[in-house]
Amino acid sequence: MREALYRQLTDCLESRQLAALATVVEGPGTGNQLLIWPGGQTLGDLGAPRLNQRAAIYGEQVIPIFSSGRKTFQVDSETVDVFFEVLAPPPKLVVVGAVHVAIALVELARQLGFETIVIDPRGVFATEDRFDAADRLIKSWPDEALDEVGLDESTYLVLLSHDLKIDLPALRKSLRSSVRYVGALGSNKTHQKRVDALREDGFSDEELTRIHAPIGLDLGGRRAEEIALSIIAQIVAVQHGATG
Repeated sequence: MREALYRQLTDCLESRQLAALATVVEGPGTGNQLLIWPGGQTLGDLGAPRLNQRAAIYGEQVIPIFSSGRKTFQVDSETVDVFFEVLAPPPKLVVVGAVHVAIALVELARQLGFETIVIDPRGVFATEDRFDAADRLIKSWPDEALDEVGLDESTYLVLLSHDLKIDLPALRKSLRSSVRYVGALGSNKTHQKRVDALREDGFSDEELTRIHAPIGLDLGGRRAEEIALSIIAQIVAVQHGATG
């Protein structure tokens, strides 16, 4: 069983699957482990069926918020301490719109350990010279590029293009995915146009509230570098479950 668990754990890490590894760190069954997926599927054994069940339920709660930590359970008059390690894929920042703010944003995100991907079909903006710091530069439309990139729980999507023809395909893809953050740059008027178009496409108010607009924390800055700082600050807050 332990060998099968480690094989599956390796597969999770290599394929960027989100999961949690629960390990008994004190009490009966110390060292026993249970791998938990977001849907409640498990592999392994903590030593008692009831403990496995309760750990799986708790794992489903901490996985979406990437919250690793220790939890104490009472099982048949015994106290069992279990450590839950959330195995989150490496964070990935996808920037749609190769504008000047994107240059500074990519540089900041790289320093914070994000994989950085810039998408823009407009070749005049999306050049290797301007985005030599990005891990990937994709010169195609977002609906095609996002399928290529893949959207998961560790993806943070930022829309900077100010162009509905570019923004809307990206929003349609992202709002019905598991991305952790969606932010869109633009005035209230521009954002209202986005919202109206998405409502016509059948998106609900609940889905539309996922969009951070206006984007970024209110730091008061207006320069491209300051806007980039406000955006990455908001992303870091979301990453750690804070309000900013």
